[in-house]
Amino acid sequence: MANYKNEGFNPEEINALKEECQQEGKSFVYVEDDDLDVLESGECVHIQFPGSYQGQEVIFDALVYTLRLHHSSLVYEMAVEEVQKTFPEYVPPEDRKPTYKIAPELEEEAETALTEIIEEIEETETVKVQEHVEVDTEFDYGISLDVCLNVEEITDEVIEDFVRNFKDNNLHLDNTLYSFTSNGEE
Repeated sequence: MANYKNEGFNPEEINALKEECQQEGKSFVYVEDDDLDVLESGECVHIQFPGSYQGQEVIFDALVYTLRLHHSSLVYEMAVEEVQKTFPEYVPPEDRKPTYKIAPELEEEAETALTEIIEEIEETETVKVQEHVEVDTEFDYGISLDVCLNVEEITDEVIEDFVRNFKDNNLHLDNTLYSFTSNGEE
């Protein structure tokens, strides 16, 4: 048995994934990912599918998410950076260590500022996003894809359509720049 540095190129792994896809009746399988709590939202999924890269069979490990989610993530990151300029001790809840302490009034002030900055970024359309697919060939299992699509929800149909077009080298991405607001307006 050959020893593969990247198991995502191992024919046995690829065949096992093909069988799993066949059993599921889909061209892909969902990957359980505890790190991504947004996966339950319908706006982001972690999948794997077999395919070909530069003439070699491989497993593609893809994170597929909506343009709206991508936009709100970038806006949030930008707003947190701004807030931390005024409140250097502020750490967003998702990054806090169990030992993190902040005075409640300071936290409230920082989070109010955060909300205001987010609204300002959205109103001024400072952040604009477009569909994209980023390929990472240095991934530890197969080839990683970062896929951002302009759809309301990531459904099985959306994924099937993406996988088919990606594998057929017939993927057409919308290069229009979009901006979103939290209240759902575009």
